[in-house]
This record gives sequence, C-alpha cells and structure tokens, in this order.
Amino acid sequence: MASNNGAPGAENNAPAINVLAQYAKDLSFENPNAPRSLAPRQTSPQIEINVNVNARKVGDTDFEVELAIQGQAKDGETLIFRVDLSYGGVFRIVNIPEDQLHPVVMIECPRLLFPFARQIVADSVRNGGFPPLMIDPVDFAALYRARAEEAAAAQGNA
Repeated sequence: MASNNGAPGAENNAPAINVLAQYAKDLSFENPNAPRSLAPRQTSPQIEINVNVNARKVGDTDFEVELAIQGQAKDGETLIFRVDLSYGGVFRIVNIPEDQLHPVVMIECPRLLFPFARQIVADSVRNGGFPPLMIDPVDFAALYRARAEEAAAAQGNA
C-alpha cells in the first residue's frame, strides 16, 4: 500500500484556496501639518476609511487579489494624516465551480488578506506619531453584493 504522508493525492477533488504570496504593492503615509498635527486636540478628528477589492487572473488557477485601503483623519478642513495601502496576494484556487469562482475570489481572498493589511495600516499611523488606526472588520460579502448591484444598475441605465 502506497502512502503519501497526508499529502493530497491526484484524485483529490476537494475545493482549495492556497495563498502563494502576499505583499505590499504600495504604501503611503502623509502627515502634512507636522508637528502641529501632533498636538493634543479638544475634539476627535473625523476618520474616513475606504476599502476596495480588485482581482485579475494571472494563470490557469491563479489570481492576484488587491486590497486597496485609504484612510484619513481631518479636523474640520485640515488634514491631520492620510494613509494609502495597496496590499496584494496571489491565490491558487482549484476545484471551485466556475459559477462560484468570482465570489470566492472577491470575498474569501480579501478576507484572508485583510488582517495583514489592517496591521500595516495601524503600524503606519502609529509610526507617524498617532494612535494606531484600527480598522473594523470588513464584510466583504456585503461589499461584493453592493458592487454587483452597482454594476447591474449601470447596465440597466446603459
């Protein structure tokens, strides 16, 4: 009897998502009003955070997924800080039916990347002299549905 020591055999048809690589593609932190922006303030700044997901096929079963996070803090019209991160990953996705592939790429892959991107943003803001910007968890399924509704509405108006 042959043994493969727990490694998946050629007959294994189980769905799988494998992370082949993760990387920061672009990172920017701006503190344009330093050192004034570092002074204690009486009011809390307005924080804005935007998250976007993009993906592209890079091989038969491989996809590059990019998580784009933009965050900024303002005091009225004065920019306190701005952080922009483009965090990517290459995923190998096998044995997923074609009709389910797009949601897997746009929901599950960014869900795997998010904790790492969140940490980079928090560390960048902290290293800029501010308390870490801890981004709340993102519901990538809701983001996917919203983007699908926007696309359907745009096609309906065309």
